[in-house]
This record gives sequence, structure tokens and C-alpha cells, in this order.
Amino acid sequence: MEAVHITSPFDRKTIKELTAGTPVLLSGTIYTARDAAHRRLVQALKNKEELPFVLKGQTIYYTGPSPARPGRTIGSAGPTTSGRMDIYTPRLLSAGVKAMIGKGSRSMEVRETMQKYKAVYFIATGGAGALLARSIKKATIVAYEDLGPEAIRMLTVDNFPAIVANDIYGNDLFEQGKAKYRKERS
Repeated sequence: MEAVHITSPFDRKTIKELTAGTPVLLSGTIYTARDAAHRRLVQALKNKEELPFVLKGQTIYYTGPSPARPGRTIGSAGPTTSGRMDIYTPRLLSAGVKAMIGKGSRSMEVRETMQKYKAVYFIATGGAGALLARSIKKATIVAYEDLGPEAIRMLTVDNFPAIVANDIYGNDLFEQGKAKYRKERS
């Protein structure tokens, strides 16, 4: 299957066209955030504080990049396990986040919340952080600098490779893979 070129932040039309299993090349603006940053974002929403960036239509990449070598935009920037963010994800989706990038499957609650708020989840190849970093053209810390690698960064990406794991229709690439395996084994 040929990769679909898409741009973040997302609109409803683009989100509707993405289905589980579709490879994508993502360009545009995305934001990094891991556990500690998620906790702070959700607390800020709870306290009705101003957020460090507008969540509507945005993509959050679960990564804590390593320091950039001289002459590089960013260090290795591979995905982290997404399940650790599941406790915070429903609140961020309700606030307008439309896409997430990470590795591993998501909880049933998160998958149902993605359907409700029309959001998608992409998976990126774990262990390929140095290669993924090549797609990152600009990286700027926008919040929580005290978190070091886990500070929120605004990234400008060009043809960042990923695969749709969960779509707005309830399809789950991990479940599809298991079903296919079971069918082939029987």
C-alpha cells in the first residue's frame, strides 16, 4: 500500500480518510509530550489555565528526544510506549487533540474516546529514533523546559513515516493483525 501524504494540524476531512493499516508520511507541526508533560497539560486544563499551545487539531508525539549533536536539529527521537499516556489521553482528546504518535496498542477506553472525538493514533517504528529524526526539520522547546528531554517541543516535520493503528471507525491494526494470524494458523 502506498503511503498517504498528510499535514498536521488536522482537519475533519483528512481524519475521515485515514483507516487502520494505512501508511502515512506526515508533514507540518507536531508536539512532543510524554508522561510528565501530559500530567501538567491535564492539570492545566483542570485548573482552566492557559496552555502552552492550542490543542485543537494537533498531533502529540510520545517522544523524549536525545540531545542534538552539533549541526543537527534534534537527537534520536523514537516513539515511547503509548499505554503510559492512556490515563491522560481522553482529557486531551476532549480538548481537541486529533492525533497521537507512539508505539504499542491503546486501551479500550482510549480507542472508544478516539471514536467519540474523531481522532487517530499512529505508530512509528520503535528503535529507529535516529532515522525518524531525519524527518524533523525544526525543534523548539515551548513548555516545561525543566523536564529536560520530556519538555514539550514544537517540531516541524517533513514526510515523517508512520502507520495508522487506530482510526475514527473503531478499527485497530493490532486486533486486525491478531485476527489474521489466528485465521492463518487454523
